[in-house]
Amino acid sequence: MRRIVIADQRHIHPFNEPARDLRIQNKPLWLLQRDLVASFVTEEMEYPSWELAEKFEQDNKTETLVHASHLYFNKELIETFIAKARAGGKPVRLAFSIHDKAIKEHVLPLTTRSLTRVRDQYWVDVWYFPAGVCQRSQAMPLEIDTGARERGYYHIPPYMATETGDLVYNLPRLAFVAIESWVHVFIADILFGIFSYGVNQEDEIDTNWTYKISILLRSIMEQKPFLSCSKLVQIGKNCTIHPTAKITGPAIIGDNVQIDAGVVIDACIIGNNVTVSQGCQLHISVVGDGCFLPFRAALFMTTMMEHSMVAQNTCLQLCVVGRDSFIGAGSTFTDFNLLSAPLKAMDGDGKIREANLRILGGCVGHHCRLGAGLVVHPGRTIESDTILIPDESSVFLKHNVRFEDSDHHPYIDKFPYYRLYPPLPVESPIVEEKKVKQVEETKKPKDSEAKTEASF
Repeated sequence: MRRIVIADQRHIHPFNEPARDLRIQNKPLWLLQRDLVASFVTEEMEYPSWELAEKFEQDNKTETLVHASHLYFNKELIETFIAKARAGGKPVRLAFSIHDKAIKEHVLPLTTRSLTRVRDQYWVDVWYFPAGVCQRSQAMPLEIDTGARERGYYHIPPYMATETGDLVYNLPRLAFVAIESWVHVFIADILFGIFSYGVNQEDEIDTNWTYKISILLRSIMEQKPFLSCSKLVQIGKNCTIHPTAKITGPAIIGDNVQIDAGVVIDACIIGNNVTVSQGCQLHISVVGDGCFLPFRAALFMTTMMEHSMVAQNTCLQLCVVGRDSFIGAGSTFTDFNLLSAPLKAMDGDGKIREANLRILGGCVGHHCRLGAGLVVHPGRTIESDTILIPDESSVFLKHNVRFEDSDHHPYIDKFPYYRLYPPLPVESPIVEEKKVKQVEETKKPKDSEAKTEASF
């Protein structure tokens, strides 16, 4: 099979780089996609647009899989899609029901361009062609059920959630996310990634007694608790783990990892060359290669991309931290709105919209340096290459922080700090396209004007 990737070069705020280069489950998205389809694909090609793909592939009649570069999907989804498409023997396009809870509750909010609603379905940018991309116009929707299951993640006291009840997610077996916002990175990495994987393991243990027995026997042989045996906790080479550290699965620990005394790790992915110092708490989180967590740092449902550091006594909940960033000691990223107002975040078009999440942390871009003692309000972002030096007037971050707000600008001559992740230039075709759309929108008559014109 031939694989064609349609590149989406739009930058994801606040990282200022395309989704394909962001890390999902400790791999660049482009590499994760390649690994998931490796068993089917013998050759691949990437094009910047559909038009160029059709132009250069018009004479190629081989079996072809086409998808956009900013899409996350798991192995179960792509295998199911390809199997059903091959069984049908006709060109098809991946689709989901508008009633699919995982898509409706978690993917649709903040998505602006990747889901096309046609009647009672959402069509997405994944195609299968038995005889090449020349069959694009013949493609019919192939609806896939994600198999969403409702799962709670912690209990909220009644006086704090009188109307909403306990907080729950709809976790799919067949996962799909279009990465248009930093919130989608959180959903793909944590909710549809490590959290869904853990729920899948629980379901397998509950329904498959032979699998349960195999884990039980392994735990007896290793003299470890049921959830800590090597069947559920994979540990790489050359790791140093203190005897008092507690690791419960499902968890994946990379190579050359040091885990010190009193550390608690529950259902996490830990990359290579990571140091987790005394007393750290990690729960349903992903820690990228080369990260450093000094003593008593805490991560809850949080992603750290490669080579970042979260200093001592810092707490991050439902957050995303980019690569090569530093968060100072004693900082707190809050995740709950005390005023019961809907939490909002930036969508793929740069607009602030409701995220449909009752709790949500913040996001730090790449190559950031944040001083100690910051308190960040829910849903706020800090753009890549930003330095924040807190003082009495700037400890609490109630707004999104741009690179222009960085505290290093007055000292740039004496202490150079180079910007590594600039946003798209103003003359970029993507920016120009957005400007044209905005101009067209302003020229459209308003509803009241349209009604007046219609009456005449």
